[in-house]
Amino acid sequence: MKGLFDLSGKVAIVTGGNGGIGLGMALGLAGQGANIAIVGRNAEKSAKAAKKIADETGVKTLAITCDVAKESQVNAAIAQIVEGLGRIDILINNAGINIRKQPQDLSLAEFQEVMDVNLTSAFLMSKAAYPAMKSAGAGKIINIGSMTSIYGSSFASAYASSKGAIVQLTKSLALSWAPDHIQVNAILPGWIDTELTEKARVEVAGLHERVLVRIPHGRWGKPADLAGTAIWLSSPASDYVTGVAVAVDGGYTSAI
Repeated sequence: MKGLFDLSGKVAIVTGGNGGIGLGMALGLAGQGANIAIVGRNAEKSAKAAKKIADETGVKTLAITCDVAKESQVNAAIAQIVEGLGRIDILINNAGINIRKQPQDLSLAEFQEVMDVNLTSAFLMSKAAYPAMKSAGAGKIINIGSMTSIYGSSFASAYASSKGAIVQLTKSLALSWAPDHIQVNAILPGWIDTELTEKARVEVAGLHERVLVRIPHGRWGKPADLAGTAIWLSSPASDYVTGVAVAVDGGYTSAI
């Protein structure tokens, strides 16, 4: 069993990896030896995250500025990563946004923006990374869903729609690419304490208290709580696991 979770020499891409759960997962993978490419729109923030990862773990890192909802930029980013780090073994599609409004107040442009960033980007990044993974003979893709992949949200209809679709995309890619030894799985984070959910607690009255009451663990999650599952799904330990969605939520979705 030695080395079952070892990622030494592997190259992992984390979209939206410059903060929140993305950075938590990137640090986890780097701790197991993976070289890391951080992909995001904020160049300064991505550079700082890449430096933090390199300083703390000693792995090679790369910061790529890219709008992952734009196909031309995605293709260019993948080419940069292959050139800079030599290969692609792991892709974590973590980039995401939310616009919290009742559906009747949500414009078509806002709905489409959420879908593009949360769902279309995962398709584009996976499609672009596929040739490098196939060439390497194997690969791991992890799509980040949400608890709203399972149930709806009155104040986040576009977000919930995109995250439900993420699970179906995950299953479809898993079936398509199994012959190429590429496993595709999803992680469904619960209520994690990040900048994104901090804003939610301001915008949705009573959210913090309602969430806390329902979590059996008795606390909100931390970005580092996602690292273990990300390592497992990125490593040889999950070579016979594909097309699944793993909730990491402190028991929230198991509670009544």
